[in-house]
Amino acid sequence: MNESGAVRWGILSTARINEKLLAGAREADGVEVVAVGSRDRERGEAFAGRHGIGRVHGSYEDLLADDDVEAVYIPLPNSLHVPWSVKALEAGKHVLCEKPLSRRTADVEAAFDAADRAGRILMEAFMWRYHPQTEAVVRLAREIAPLRVVRAAFGFTIAEGDAGNVRLQGDLDGGALMDVGCYCVSALRLLCGEPEHVRGLAVIGGDGVDVRFVGALRFAGSVLGTFDCGFDVAPRGSLEVVGAGGTLVAQDPWHGLAPALALTRPGEAPEPVTVVAANPYRLELEDLSRAVRGGGDPRLGRDDALGQARAIEMLYAAAGS
Repeated sequence: MNESGAVRWGILSTARINEKLLAGAREADGVEVVAVGSRDRERGEAFAGRHGIGRVHGSYEDLLADDDVEAVYIPLPNSLHVPWSVKALEAGKHVLCEKPLSRRTADVEAAFDAADRAGRILMEAFMWRYHPQTEAVVRLAREIAPLRVVRAAFGFTIAEGDAGNVRLQGDLDGGALMDVGCYCVSALRLLCGEPEHVRGLAVIGGDGVDVRFVGALRFAGSVLGTFDCGFDVAPRGSLEVVGAGGTLVAQDPWHGLAPALALTRPGEAPEPVTVVAANPYRLELEDLSRAVRGGGDPRLGRDDALGQARAIEMLYAAAGS
């Protein structure tokens, strides 16, 4: 095992989101993607050829058995996140698992327990938390505190006829809250803490999943949070933070492709806030790789992942009741 220099990464599957992660990996310091595992070897070889990955494994198990791979990225469908994270940890790999880790708090506990037993790092891949724009939102939210209301939204359109989309499959833990609403929940928790009470409303479609979801959450200090997400809406993404000292708005909070904030204080015109552009996938890979090399804990760990799963579990229970 390589104990110095770049952390050697493997990717479990040829999922489309890998394109974004690999773009970040190419910019990252201390990161080298050395292998990909695919259940379809031909597809894996084509993927590796496009991205300059030197080694292809014809199964996920073979990738996990590769002693040269130190850490793996898992972008599988939601229902497979915890099972394959645990298998990777037990194989001695550090794990970056795509969000959301799970909608079940007990499963997240079990995954981090497996990480502890293996002496390896597990992190939920909320890349938006690494963007400089997010750091600016947190800083400016403190300036306009105490907070009163935080509103978040994230949605897009899944084309009619795309019934095979994994986001619409109930047995794969699909759903709008799991896919895009989890970003909104992450933002509300980041700014307001853990919710004390939640309510939820869902519109069911696809293979029995929520294709639209609205949530309302109450936090300590009587701070209220609301969000909406969906698969049948025009593309949208926003974050509004309302405090006693002003209002802060981000129009592209989740991807940060065009980072820009507007801060409005009482009696004043909106003030644009310049944010440095950065690739959040690069930043999360660098953070976890530093932790692997003994540079301290990564930014996101057990407590945040548990809080996220607990809030999602509460929201689904509220919508079901």
